[in-house]
Amino acid sequence: MATQAKRAKVEDRSDQSALHNFLQWCDSVSLMLSSKVYVSKEGTAAEYGMLAKDDIEEGEVLFTIPRSALLHHGTTNVSALLEQEKASLESSSGWVPLLLALLYEYTSSQSRWRPYLSLWKDFRTLDHPMFWSKEERDRLLRGTGVPEAVDTDLSNIRKEYTDVVLPFIARHPDFWNPDKHTLELYMQLVAFVMAYSFQEPQEEEEEEDDEDEDEEKAANPPMMVPMADMLNHVSNHNANLEFTPDSLKMVCVRPIRKGEEVFNTYGQMANWQLLHMYGFTEPYPSNSNDTADIPIDTLHKVVTRGFQSDLDRQLVEEKWEMLCEMMQEKAAFVFGRQGCLTDAELHTVLKVLCMSKEEFSDFKDNEGWEEEEDDEEDAKISQSFSNEGLPGLKPEWKRLIHEAARLTVSSYGDVADHDQTLMEDMAARAALSSRQLNALQVRYGQKSILYRLMELTKS
Repeated sequence: MATQAKRAKVEDRSDQSALHNFLQWCDSVSLMLSSKVYVSKEGTAAEYGMLAKDDIEEGEVLFTIPRSALLHHGTTNVSALLEQEKASLESSSGWVPLLLALLYEYTSSQSRWRPYLSLWKDFRTLDHPMFWSKEERDRLLRGTGVPEAVDTDLSNIRKEYTDVVLPFIARHPDFWNPDKHTLELYMQLVAFVMAYSFQEPQEEEEEEDDEDEDEEKAANPPMMVPMADMLNHVSNHNANLEFTPDSLKMVCVRPIRKGEEVFNTYGQMANWQLLHMYGFTEPYPSNSNDTADIPIDTLHKVVTRGFQSDLDRQLVEEKWEMLCEMMQEKAAFVFGRQGCLTDAELHTVLKVLCMSKEEFSDFKDNEGWEEEEDDEEDAKISQSFSNEGLPGLKPEWKRLIHEAARLTVSSYGDVADHDQTLMEDMAARAALSSRQLNALQVRYGQKSILYRLMELTKS
């Protein structure tokens, strides 16, 4: 026990020293921190955070970061090399240049960003599901969509490292070494980028011709933003990062009282997305952006049960084939606290599935509906699939939604059977590991939305 206490004191002193060095570095790179805030590990939601020393009013700037202090492929010491070989570094993620910069800077004793990167002596604090065992992910997060997302991530990361990163490293042994810059470190840095990086929003341009409007711009690559990544997230945040040509500024968006924590937002993210990308969740029911998915395959299971004849089965399969072409990559219908967030897609699917043989024949002959933008019709559809509108849907539509929601709830498995009891028992929750607790928050939030949906669509 004494040894543990001693180790805790040593780690605390080490943390304080690392933070002190970081704050000195901030001064040296002209990162301006308001006198009304300070960084600490005490009294914060998780790890490092920012707290108010005094009352702060809306519009006040909490800190300003010059663009020269940002860490990305254009500012790293190996930027010229990354730019020279950028064609060979293209990948589906678009993250390889930043990750190579981090591999170099994190392991270089001469790195300009060493005081910043030294805040993470290792990456043990990152507890994304990608670091859980597959058995643990599948058991605790079954039905949530997280295990499937992580499996895809891990496959892509390994492929990216093997096909893109290793060949590049081999060509430049003066800067990288595969014995030091391993797949394990690469995966940790992927999680680091997931949890702490920022992406600059695309500039809004005036409308040009229709062809240009249809072309989607590639998202800006991620970058590391010292100090901004100290702030924790809540959906009901009180600060926001603003981008200007010369600097980035964290600005207060609603009054913050002395002693309160300063919170940024990572966007409108459901708990399963927060856990997948950042390794944490918001406790139920505080995440107003929480969602639950009903996989499109689950709706298919509902509509293909209990056929009266082979002709009925054939008609449904024809409808489904056409819908899959129309839906393209839509894999699920998304429901939030206030109703369906993919209402247009769900409206189309239900309308087609419930057509008579004659109606569907006409629909095929016309190759679907003519696509006309009708804001009034869109508003009606949104209202119909809101919590207020769902009870008024056609009986068959309600039946299909209800059964699909019920099947989705059943997909969570045995581990979710006692979630209600755990949520009501504070002592039992306190005994859970952080992984068990985060998984509980994800499952319970999703199931609450689905149970509400079942209630609204019962016959």
